Amino acid sequence: MSDIDLAALVRTIPNYPHAGILFRDITTLLLNGPGFAQCIAQMAASITDLPDCVAAIEARGFIFGAALAQSMGIGLVLLRKQNKLPGRVVGINYALEYGIDRIEMHDDAVRAGQQVLLVDDLIATGGTALAAVELLRGAGAVVTQSVFAIDLPDLGGGARLRAAGVAVHAQMEFAGA
Repeated sequence: MSDIDLAALVRTIPNYPHAGILFRDITTLLLNGPGFAQCIAQMAASITDLPDCVAAIEARGFIFGAALAQSMGIGLVLLRKQNKLPGRVVGINYALEYGIDRIEMHDDAVRAGQQVLLVDDLIATGGTALAAVELLRGAGAVVTQSVFAIDLPDLGGGARLRAAGVAVHAQMEFAGA
């Protein structure tokens, strides 16, 4: 595995999308082939027990989830926003700062007892990740591990996931919002 400083490949955009926010832009990491490959390899190496499948959160989570699932030789479950999947779905509503959102998956995407790894590009407040865990567990899946390229620990999402019984693995941490 290379020794690339992954955090140096993440661009920070101040005051986006609102004043006071430091947006961590992973597109610059994705532009660096060796850096992206190292990130995926590190994500895979951080997983303690091989899951049956990866569940990735729309949309940037799909990038990391697909690469990780392929590297581990397992399937990929897509967790999408409302009305984006064809066929029968199950979903869950969850609170945002200023409203309600919904995340869905196909109703046959996971089986009872299946070990599922949750993947996204970034964990911030944890609202979407916790909703994803609840959705997967509601379908009978066992979710005990999650992996992210970036953790923003000051926003508490990782702590909230750990409190829900989900180990959190992140390749980088950035202080602040």
